[in-house]
Amino acid sequence: MMIVSYWRSSRSVWISASRMPSVISLTWFADAAERYRVPDDVLLGVSYLQSRWDGHRGAASVSGGYGPMHLTDVRTALAGAPHHSHGDEDPRGDGARPRPAADPARGEGEQRAPEKLPARLRTLERAAALTGIPPGELRRDPAANIRGGAALLAAAQRDLGLPLGGDAADWYGAVARYSGAPDLGTATTFADDVFGVIRSGERRTTGEGQVVTLPAAPSVRPQRAQAARLGLRATDDGGGRTECPVTVSCEWVPAPYEEFGDGDYGNHDKADRPESQDIDYIVVHDTEATWDTTLQLVQDPKYVSWQYSLRSSDGHIAQHLDLSDVGWHAGNWYVNAKSVGLEHEGFLVAPDAWYTEAMYRTSARLVRHLARKYDIPLDRQHILGHDNVPGTTAGSIPGMHTDPGPYWDWAHYFRLLGAPLHRSAGPDGGLVTIRPDYDSHQPVHTGCAEAGTPCPPHGSGAVRLHTAPDQDAPLVRDPGLRPDGGGSTTGVNDTGARASTGQRFAVAERRGDWTAVWYLGEKAWFRNPRQQPTAVDASGPVVTPRPGLSEVPVYGRAYPEASAYPEGVPVQPVSPLPYRLLAGQEYAAGPRTAGEYYWATTFDPAGHKVVRGEEEYHQIQFGHRVAFVKAADVVVRGSGS
Repeated sequence: MMIVSYWRSSRSVWISASRMPSVISLTWFADAAERYRVPDDVLLGVSYLQSRWDGHRGAASVSGGYGPMHLTDVRTALAGAPHHSHGDEDPRGDGARPRPAADPARGEGEQRAPEKLPARLRTLERAAALTGIPPGELRRDPAANIRGGAALLAAAQRDLGLPLGGDAADWYGAVARYSGAPDLGTATTFADDVFGVIRSGERRTTGEGQVVTLPAAPSVRPQRAQAARLGLRATDDGGGRTECPVTVSCEWVPAPYEEFGDGDYGNHDKADRPESQDIDYIVVHDTEATWDTTLQLVQDPKYVSWQYSLRSSDGHIAQHLDLSDVGWHAGNWYVNAKSVGLEHEGFLVAPDAWYTEAMYRTSARLVRHLARKYDIPLDRQHILGHDNVPGTTAGSIPGMHTDPGPYWDWAHYFRLLGAPLHRSAGPDGGLVTIRPDYDSHQPVHTGCAEAGTPCPPHGSGAVRLHTAPDQDAPLVRDPGLRPDGGGSTTGVNDTGARASTGQRFAVAERRGDWTAVWYLGEKAWFRNPRQQPTAVDASGPVVTPRPGLSEVPVYGRAYPEASAYPEGVPVQPVSPLPYRLLAGQEYAAGPRTAGEYYWATTFDPAGHKVVRGEEEYHQIQFGHRVAFVKAADVVVRGSGS
């Protein structure tokens, strides 16, 4: 291993370079910067915002971007049914209203000629023309890719009538242009983020195991006035209707509220949150569709809805609902009524189709803003993946969705949220927080391309759980997911034996390099060696059955008792799931809440009612998904006591 450095403006950029020839070399950035007269820190800053200095083994991002400079080469629009069209999940998740009718062909996308695709999806083509490098080489060769990115930046600088070379501060307009954004707000947000990286510095160990450090340059003051030269349209915020932090670009793309006749309507429900109900959760989804398809679908009155969509290439945000209203997205009406849904452009079963740093950052800023506004704790009991939302009844469990899946980087996301996941107790704390090293932790998943076939090696925040402290032991079984008695698998969509980064579980036993936690009513073992841990120690409240009870039921929603329902509102069954919390077991406790149900089955919201009861529940981390137990059935105590 060797250390390579070069100097510019009294700064050094260090890289710890592997012996592998495919690993990105800092000299490639230096050579490209010199050849095209682009300041080196501008080139490195743009690359970080797009790829975090990672070549991703030549695989494309979810928006068709290749290499460390994210050169896009989407020849035809990606097609495929979006995830709300997959499987048996009812996105609304309320048995009191018939499930919205879905057109199985809806959202399958359309093939589009290259010239009809937006320029932001064809930057590799222009880089090839500017450099003379063949497109295939720009896709595969990181050095060529970096030269292509430098050429695009230089061309943008010339087009703006600005001189090449000079200081990084003089390249603000070119960086904004590089984003490919069609609106001024998104372009300047991207440029602000790039210059934020330059000013604060960054350090990262890439997926290839190489350490790159860009020292901070706090004195850089970008010339933001250059953005006026770009000629981009203003971002449409719906006349001030968007609810986003000022540090992101956010446009208003409304989801329609329409009546179809015979009592049917779509694609969301009117409400008065947070006056009527608290907003307690933020649910992270991926779209399983391209950006254009996603926006077409959410504007379809006969489809379903969510609050925000986020574009992968530049982190741009579209808001679709007033946050006072309830979207149909999580497959659980209790969660829908108390949550905000964020759809991220992406594909769960295409793990090499990576998410950009730009999208992770704007998503984190949005979540921080919402968490402050609605007093939502930044933890994995309130920031849920769609794959962590429980089924409402036994019959709904097998159809629940599994996005954003094992390749979403929760650890990085929580660092960006300002709430990093770290050790919070000693070995006697009684809990563990799942926390593998994302890049080096690469469990084998199958089924990305076809059932049983291994997926490409990829970093993961998911830990697999066994019935004994042995890699060859069977995986734990989820009786709700497989009521026929079948076992869990390594399938990328199989959550039956999976713990996810940030989730907390009560420790049941430790043996050498193995740790057992209580999971779905039994001990579940995972490898957790001291030298390369996949979980860190924690402490906090846990629930266990009250003395005298051998088991207590587990629920997928916290609905009120029958006596709480007023006349005219049918009683909603409090239906237990096919699980039991047994005496002697403990589960990490989340928020305590009174039973609550939002009755909303008519187009006219005048008839909607919030029903609240006296029965209280504790949310718990029971398996891969959260669940609820009645407070009357359990006692709460400190872990490790």
